[in-house]
Amino acid sequence: MNEEKKINVVDDNMNEVENEENVTEQAQETATEQTEVSEEDAAEDCAENSSQEEPSPLKKAEEEIKVLTDKFLRTAAEFENYRKRTLKEKAELILNGSEKTITAILPVLDDFERALADNTDDAKAIKEGMELIFHKFVKVLEGLGVKKIETEDKDFDVDFHEAIAMVPGMGDDKKGKVIDCVQTGYTLNDKVIRHAKVAVGQ
Repeated sequence: MNEEKKINVVDDNMNEVENEENVTEQAQETATEQTEVSEEDAAEDCAENSSQEEPSPLKKAEEEIKVLTDKFLRTAAEFENYRKRTLKEKAELILNGSEKTITAILPVLDDFERALADNTDDAKAIKEGMELIFHKFVKVLEGLGVKKIETEDKDFDVDFHEAIAMVPGMGDDKKGKVIDCVQTGYTLNDKVIRHAKVAVGQ
């Protein structure tokens, strides 16, 4: 009997140990599952936070494309407006480029009209009037940048003069010099617009 009781006690102790081991294993499994669940939740939270804080490269690229497209369209529109405005100004300049010149010359034209309307027979007064108008016209041209090419006692210069005659027998001191000016030459802002036609000593 004593041996049977001992066996039963041992069996009971073994059962208690097994139960305790089972409880311990279940507790460990539960803890492991909770740890895994918490890690998954943390990973999901991190993924959500990162997705909220940093947009994806695709979204960034799309936003940059929108900004660049808007800039391009604005620049293209501004350039088109500039091109149209430039063409319009160029056309107006071609049509009305001589406005300044004509406006400056009109007072001289008025003087001519007044001179023609005068019925005087005094030749000296008419000549003086013509000289006044001539000098006024020369001043107007100078104001526009037009200057007379000087030829008197000047060396012949192909940049300013056009020789239409060679005059022999004028002496060594007149050789290569301008002897006479047949037609006056002019420059516009230092650019020759008409060469002076001259006779040159040979």
